Parts: sequence; C-alpha cells; structure tokens
Amino acid sequence: MSLKPEVQSLKLPETPASDHTLRTTALKRYLTIYIALWKNSVTRETMFKGNFVLWIIVEMLWFALQLGFISVLYLHTEQIGSWTKWQVVLLVGVSHFIQQIFQAFFLVNCINLSELVRSGKLDFLLMLPINTRFLLSLRQVDLGGFVNAASAMAVMIYAAGKLQLSPALPTLLGFGALCLIGICIHYCLMFSLATVSFWTVRAQGIVFGYYNLFNIARMPDDAFPKGGIFRSVFTFVLPVLLVSNVPARLLTERLTSTSCLLLIGLAVGCALASEWIWRISVKRYTSASS
Repeated sequence: MSLKPEVQSLKLPETPASDHTLRTTALKRYLTIYIALWKNSVTRETMFKGNFVLWIIVEMLWFALQLGFISVLYLHTEQIGSWTKWQVVLLVGVSHFIQQIFQAFFLVNCINLSELVRSGKLDFLLMLPINTRFLLSLRQVDLGGFVNAASAMAVMIYAAGKLQLSPALPTLLGFGALCLIGICIHYCLMFSLATVSFWTVRAQGIVFGYYNLFNIARMPDDAFPKGGIFRSVFTFVLPVLLVSNVPARLLTERLTSTSCLLLIGLAVGCALASEWIWRISVKRYTSASS
C-alpha cells in the first residue's frame, strides 16, 4: 500500500508572512527603486556637465550677494531686533542650507508635476505598482544642491566661530532634526501648490512664486513687528520665517520651547493637509485621454 496520501495529509499548512516581514520587504523594494532613481539622476547630470556647473556658480553668486547685503546693512546698524551681524550671517547660512537640501530632493519634482498632468504622462505613473506620490516626489535628484548646501554649511561654521559657539552633539542633532522638519514643511506646501495643476493644468507660476518666498526665510523674525499681518502670515500660514529662524536660534542658544513646538505642530499639520489635498486631486484626475 502506498504511503503517499498519508504523507500529504501530514504536510503543514502554509502560514502567511508576518506584518514585519511584509514591511521589511516593501522597505527593501522602495530602497532599491530609490537607488535606481539616484543612478538615473547621476547619469542625467553627467550628460549636461556645463549646465550642472553653471547652475552651481549662479547659486553661489546669489548666496554671496545675500551675504554682501547683510554686510552693507550692518554698516548702518549694530542689531536688527535681538540679532547681531554674525547671528544674521548664521541665519542666512541656515536658510540657504535648508533651501538647497530641499532643492536637491524635491524642487524639480514639484515643478514637473504640472507638466506630467498636462502631457498625460501621469497616466503611466499611476499604473505602476508603486506609491505614486513617492515616485512623483523623488524621481529626480538635483546633485548641485548638495554642493551649494556644503557652501552654506561652511558659512555657518565660520559665523559660529565668530560668535564663539561650540554646540554640543545633542544641539547639533537637534539642529539637524529642525532642519529636516523645515524641509518637510517646504515640501508639503510646495507639493500642495503643485497639485493645483489638476484644476488649472499649469501651475509652475504658483510653485515658483512660493520658491521666491524663500528669500523671506533669510530675514530675522525680529525685523517684523510682533502681531503684524506680515509676520503672522509668514509664521502661521506660510511658515517660512519659522523654518530657518528656529534652527538658527537653537545654535545661538536663544530658542524657546514655544517656537520649537509650533514648528513641529505646523509640520504635522502641513503633512496631513498635503496628503488630503493630494488624495482629492488624484480623485479628480480623469487622465489625458478623457
């Protein structure tokens, strides 16, 4: 008599993979995809070396002009509110650092969303077996942004030396975390503005308009009267003042817990609002063929 049926009956049932295993597999998959996107970005930059170098030069000249403006300004005053010259130089460095890191990861992708909607190429991205927002947000990397961020870091170190600051490791870690929160706020706001293209088809003007508001982030918050409309708008509605002033105040040991909690709270609010706007926008999208 054959034992084959009995052996088959003793076979253990297959157990589904655990949630932890599934999350780990998904994380590895997305990491692999992101590495491929990086390789593609590096290839693209090497194909247009002249444009890559020229853009870095333009950004550095603009940064130098900002520092020159501060030097001229402090020829006529010793302080702006509670900010001394080298504290403002540190602030300009922090603002430029955050801006360039944001530009390296997200700016081009937010700008391109409008063109993807207009041309219908978004249809193909929506059909891919991957989170569409992840792909839209991280498709391209601007490598020149990292070079410009390094120059901003050099200015910050120089200004900190002039101020005789020696931040401890926890302070530096906190500074890095606050910069990441600021980048998150910029990304969520600009991505939300880019989704206007689902209604108007073209939204580059709105996106670039917000990008130009980055210049306000280089200004010390004390330059604007408390309770004024301008300061209130750019603190609570478009919090560009908080994004750079809060990390700079941490380095200069003048940060209050209220400002820190406000920045974190606004980051959470911007993230939730951005996801909600994105979901509504995708539901409204009817593809290029409709």
